[in-house]
Amino acid sequence: MLDLGLDVLFKGSNMLRLLQGLWVAMQISLVSIAISMPLGVLCGGLMTMKNKLVRFIFRVYLEIIRIMPQLVLLFIVYFGSTRVFGWNLSGETASVIVFVLWGTAEMGDLVRGALISIPKHQYESSEALGLSKLQTYRYIIIPQTVRRLIPLAINLITRMIKTTSLVLMIGVVEMLKVAQQIIETNRMTSPNAAFGVFLVVFILYFLACWPISMLAKYLEKRWR
Repeated sequence: MLDLGLDVLFKGSNMLRLLQGLWVAMQISLVSIAISMPLGVLCGGLMTMKNKLVRFIFRVYLEIIRIMPQLVLLFIVYFGSTRVFGWNLSGETASVIVFVLWGTAEMGDLVRGALISIPKHQYESSEALGLSKLQTYRYIIIPQTVRRLIPLAINLITRMIKTTSLVLMIGVVEMLKVAQQIIETNRMTSPNAAFGVFLVVFILYFLACWPISMLAKYLEKRWR
């Protein structure tokens, strides 16, 4: 019989520790999502303004966030802010700050793309019907934008949940960090522990993200 190394998860409280690590990752991602989604909608609206200075500022912000890896941002916020500004940030706080910056930029670009994808004749038709600008956005532009935006936003949410695995690099004890600790502790008694533990990590991440992906597919089918 194949030794998958799953036995280590049933030693002591290893499985419970793994689930607690998943909860830490989910807390970081959910708080970041709750903050970055509204900020992203606001930024996306500002990106479509005719003011060139405003658009330039947000374009620079978006490009910086896109070009710089999230891990580098984590190091800058967690280690750099401590040395430069004397802040005593916890790993969890630094993680939330980085994911909010990233999520806001990505969500803002999605909102901008959804808004500018609305054909110009939609605005012209609403004006011809005598609708005010507020009514045009309320009854025509926003409903179409939401339909295009929600599946993309849900995809971003799953990416944010999965990317929380990077926070172990700044000492946050989330699921991947706990998995490493379990593997190191049982290296001699269970050489195949890495396979079994990381297999369970994969399954837990899948179970966390799969319902969100199914929701995106459901909404796409409903609004098609």
